[in-house]
Amino acid sequence: MGKNYVDIENDRGETLRYRKHVNGRGLIANGAKVHPSAIVEAGAYVEPGVQIAADAYVGSGAWIESDVVIGPKVRIAPHAHIGPKAQVGAGATIGVRTQIGMGASVAGGSLIGDDQTIRDGERVATDQRGFRLAA
Repeated sequence: MGKNYVDIENDRGETLRYRKHVNGRGLIANGAKVHPSAIVEAGAYVEPGVQIAADAYVGSGAWIESDVVIGPKVRIAPHAHIGPKAQVGAGATIGVRTQIGMGASVAGGSLIGDDQTIRDGERVATDQRGFRLAA
């Protein structure tokens, strides 16, 4: 049986240890909390300080930066990027290759389509068809 962790050197020359998540084999950094029922696909990275709630899904190639909060039943498509300190509310869906900026907030139940960009600090709420709601 192979080892259940990987050591990766970051841009500053520091070595970070990632464990392979039981559901999906994605890489979870030490200090991140991922509910056992969440799925983190192989090729996804979850950085320190992240919290991922029950029944969430993180697709292959997705990158969840530090101190992000992901609510229950959130779906993050492959190759999405969630910036540091962002929040994604319960039941939201984030599309393929979508970028969520630092400190941004996506309301629960929102649908953010493929190839979208949510700017740093932006707060977004949509209906289930992806149409933005008034703030």
